Amino acid sequence: MTEKVLDLKTLSSATFLIAEERGIPKERVYEAMEKALAAAYKKEYGDKKKRYKAKIDRKAGTVSFFETKIVVDKETLEKEEKKYNPFHHVLLEEAKRIKEDAKVGDEIEIPLESVEKFGRIAAQTAKQVLLQKLKEIERETIYNEFKKREEEIISGTIQKKEKDRVVVDLGKTSAILPKEEEIKGEFYKIGQRMRFYILKVSQTPKGPEIILSRKYPKFVSKLFELEVPEIASGVVKVRAIARIPGVRTKIAVSSEDERVDPVGSLIGQRGIRINAVMQELGREKIDVILWSEKPEEFIKNALSPAKVLKVELQDSKAIVEVSKDQYFLVIGKDGENVKLASDLTGWRIEVKKVKVLHEKEKETRT
Repeated sequence: MTEKVLDLKTLSSATFLIAEERGIPKERVYEAMEKALAAAYKKEYGDKKKRYKAKIDRKAGTVSFFETKIVVDKETLEKEEKKYNPFHHVLLEEAKRIKEDAKVGDEIEIPLESVEKFGRIAAQTAKQVLLQKLKEIERETIYNEFKKREEEIISGTIQKKEKDRVVVDLGKTSAILPKEEEIKGEFYKIGQRMRFYILKVSQTPKGPEIILSRKYPKFVSKLFELEVPEIASGVVKVRAIARIPGVRTKIAVSSEDERVDPVGSLIGQRGIRINAVMQELGREKIDVILWSEKPEEFIKNALSPAKVLKVELQDSKAIVEVSKDQYFLVIGKDGENVKLASDLTGWRIEVKKVKVLHEKEKETRT
């Protein structure tokens, strides 16, 4: 754009450069330019009451301008209780003289004289419209891209810390890690690169809003998916997960192939896989549990590392019997082990201590 002339070639090269940097599709750029040129035409040569359209020939790079009107008939206008507007409407009879197959509801394009030059004010209008359209397209592109990635893992850099949230730079845009989605006690240093779970992506008047999480339970299973090829391929399946963020997680897995050990797959040789996940979570403890279709067996596994003597199911409650020396282990610190096992299995677990006779005591009593 110059002060007196709106040059399409200059406009195109500058616009496509900006669009490429922002990852905007080429066709969407043309659409934005057409709206900008139509706005410039209306400002310089048109009537404020009329509607205009610009079309860019993709091969030749030339521009054509049109006045647009909607085809109507008197019966439809009366039925819909609308008034005929000569600036926006064209009657069906007249429209057919322009386009033979015209029908009610069509948009008729009336060709206008070719225009090459625009004044400073029209050029400025075009620039404002173009930048606004590009911004809208960029927001839409970012929204669509990240909406598809909901419930996935993403890497980002801590940009700034605020009272109730952390702002994370994702490259193309920024995202928010709300206070309630942080791991308690975790420290976020500006410039630090971390992984996050994309919890929710929504469109707002200010553009796309991307909400991240590091405490969501599925964050752990997605981290394992990155480390364990057997999960990514579908051989090993994550059946359930329960988590106290920053403290401990229990994850139940099964295998579709009897030759593949699901628990061993997550742990990895010398613990390399599970350690990688724990490192990402600030050394949060992780118990990998073998899933079972049998509730009693699954509950026993879920309460590991404690050894369970017996499980009795009563409606939605599971009565678990353990020896005295295993009681505090099955409960866990602050009740975390039994709570996580309950969340993992979906059963309300009640623990009972029972006295276990040693072999000599058994012989004496017999």
